[in-house]
Amino acid sequence: MRKLILLFFSILFFTQCTSVKKKNELLQEFIPIDKLHSDVDFTYRKLQQLHPNLYEYIDKVVLDHKFDSLKNTINTPLKPLDFYKKLSPIVAAVKQGHSVVYGPTTLFTKRETKAILKRGIGPLSQFEFSYLNDKLYVIKNKSTTRSIQPGTEVIGINHIKPIDLITEYNNFYTSDGYNTTLKKLQSSKRFNTFFTIENGIHDSLEYQFQYKDSLKKITISRLKTVTPEKKFASITPSKKQPKITAVERKALKALKKKKKTNGYNKESEDYNRNLDFIGKDSTIALLKIRTFTNGNYKRFYKQSFEALKKYQTKTLIIDLRDNGGGRLSEVAYLYSYLSDSSFVFLQKSEVVSRGSLFKGAYWHGGSLPIKVLKVLLTPIVYSYILATVHKNKNGKNYYATETSKHKASKNVFKGKIYVITNGGSFSAASILSSNLKGSKRATFVGTETGGSYNGTVAGFMPIYQLPNSHLKIRIGIMDMKPYFSTPIKGHGIYPDKEINLKLNEILTEKDPELDWILQDIKK
Repeated sequence: MRKLILLFFSILFFTQCTSVKKKNELLQEFIPIDKLHSDVDFTYRKLQQLHPNLYEYIDKVVLDHKFDSLKNTINTPLKPLDFYKKLSPIVAAVKQGHSVVYGPTTLFTKRETKAILKRGIGPLSQFEFSYLNDKLYVIKNKSTTRSIQPGTEVIGINHIKPIDLITEYNNFYTSDGYNTTLKKLQSSKRFNTFFTIENGIHDSLEYQFQYKDSLKKITISRLKTVTPEKKFASITPSKKQPKITAVERKALKALKKKKKTNGYNKESEDYNRNLDFIGKDSTIALLKIRTFTNGNYKRFYKQSFEALKKYQTKTLIIDLRDNGGGRLSEVAYLYSYLSDSSFVFLQKSEVVSRGSLFKGAYWHGGSLPIKVLKVLLTPIVYSYILATVHKNKNGKNYYATETSKHKASKNVFKGKIYVITNGGSFSAASILSSNLKGSKRATFVGTETGGSYNGTVAGFMPIYQLPNSHLKIRIGIMDMKPYFSTPIKGHGIYPDKEINLKLNEILTEKDPELDWILQDIKK
């Protein structure tokens, strides 16, 4: 039996290595013209089959012309990266942020990934950047080269200018509609991805820095970290560890429960949701929500709003900055604690057809066992889709989700609400903001959201691999619109008080949005 298990894992490892090697080799191969044309047609066909509002921000004639012109410009074989640079701007021209072409990247086996991590933190990951006024700045320096001050401008990396790379790659993705705040914010966050797609992974990079009037070149190499094995190597195995007391055991149990409730993020070592009180008393509360994913959100909001009621909190500040969205069920549940009356959270979501929902959402993806299970459940699922997808008078198909009338929670917050947003407030965070803005339930501070006021095409988002270039495209298949809307097309939720961050405020970790709110409360 042991030999059979070893044989199985050996075959699995060999298969994985072969598959990864083959896919990496494809990155360097030139794809014939006719196959590239075929992938262009495949992309447009999938968009037309699945995307319910493809021509909301671009006329059909214009998009048809863009895809036709793209094929006309492809008159020589191309590598996947070169093809990506031609195809992705056309998909981005649809101006629906959830639909995107992913850039080709080198793949690694589990063993290779482990070996890279063992070598230490990469030279790009040793800095946090901010992109302001067409310049890339170091905000935090985690390298051993302490002479690099926060606020230092990155002029070049291996002679590549950040502004050139960011300007090029900003054409390859989009926000919802005509919004610009998302890209202003995301340029620095996505810079590492842009650089890696273009140049691969490096163990060392030569940076060109400018601080005030001083220019210098510094090579940053991988930063070796202490592995758990080495960390505990000095502990003598025979040495007995002290027993955990009952108090410590109780504290650990409470911490474990908090991690499950608030949603703990291992990478950032922080929680997805936090409720804190500001000041000496409990009259002002700050609810920070980084994402609407992970964690027992019902328990968290139940406990949080019970606390607000118990402590007679008068003002609630909801921080949605950099919240990229998540579960629709969560934002609808949260809204039940914020709405001053019964409410409808969403209008009916448009889909191309019952088939698009069935094929794109249900049938797409999954391992072989999952697909077998799907076959068995098909009659039930299809019956459900038949019952929930209806054709309206205008001939369009609609799917009802979160469209029924909800009651406000018994612990609904009745005080003053402020919401802080920026270009990173996207998807479900924007839908929540739309309803809070439309119902005049909150005062908004910060910058325009990255997601559209009038909704977004997301919901189920299948990812398809193009047959020849092996590029991947993600497509939203549900046009989800909040109950409230605005006549201003293609923009997010505008703040009542606009505040744009300055470099010195970022460097000193000041929070002018929160400061303004606290001053406004005093008034």
